[in-house]
Amino acid sequence: MFQPDLLKGKRILVTGGGTGLGRSMAHRYLELGANVIICGRREDVLKETAAELAKETGGEIETVGCDVRVPDAVEAMMDKIWEKRPLDILVNNAAGQILAQTHKMSPRAIDAVLGIVLHGSAYCTVAAGRRWIEAGERNKVVMSILTVSSLTGAPFTVPSAMAKAGVLAMTKSLAVEWGPKGIRTCAIVPGPFPTEGAWSRLMPKERGGQDEMIKAIPMRRTGEHIELANLAAFLVSDGAAYINGDAIVIDGGKMLQSGGGGANTSAMLDWTDEQWDAIRPKKK
Repeated sequence: MFQPDLLKGKRILVTGGGTGLGRSMAHRYLELGANVIICGRREDVLKETAAELAKETGGEIETVGCDVRVPDAVEAMMDKIWEKRPLDILVNNAAGQILAQTHKMSPRAIDAVLGIVLHGSAYCTVAAGRRWIEAGERNKVVMSILTVSSLTGAPFTVPSAMAKAGVLAMTKSLAVEWGPKGIRTCAIVPGPFPTEGAWSRLMPKERGGQDEMIKAIPMRRTGEHIELANLAAFLVSDGAAYINGDAIVIDGGKMLQSGGGGANTSAMLDWTDEQWDAIRPKKK
């Protein structure tokens, strides 16, 4: 789909890059010639992932242990990265989500999600942006991974929706403020892309599991990681240099089916002929 050297020479940091979508994006960036750094709180996971990705792609990958909720830790991570060579691209992917009744959530649980998603994305973005701006660096990119709930809201995952909406606001705001400085911002809004761990927590059998989710997607399937990874590669590439401040939805049409009129009619997509006949006006 892409030239194999699409991202050659680009230095990319993927937060939360040890697992899930972060790992998949890091894998694709390596395949396309980028130098990739993955960060996260669990250094053992990072090292294991880095070894696997290096073997699978033959690419250059580094790891940095960092809790993005801690400003000093973020600054230390950026200092370490810059010692070798400045970043070209930051991917804000680290996330946390809790499925729960909102009125029963503790302040600690709320803060845990906001800390990783909202504060962590802000700390990393400002830390990278400040270094680029002070050095007069241009042609830099900050890409953030959002959720559909950042656009629509979502019950039972309210802190995540709040935090991701804040990251979207940051993306749009900095597109204007930093655009003249040669730094563009963009975002991806993924729909259902099954990942180990998060999927079982957010789609338990009590909610119908994956089968019930698929009924809510016009394409009648969940997303494949390579599909999101390819979009992530394009958006940070020079080929997307005029995309600034936008958030691209990749969800198989799910948001359109469940939003607006679709909220009332989506179930009709699976009606049988008999069900349609039952509501058809009878001839007099």
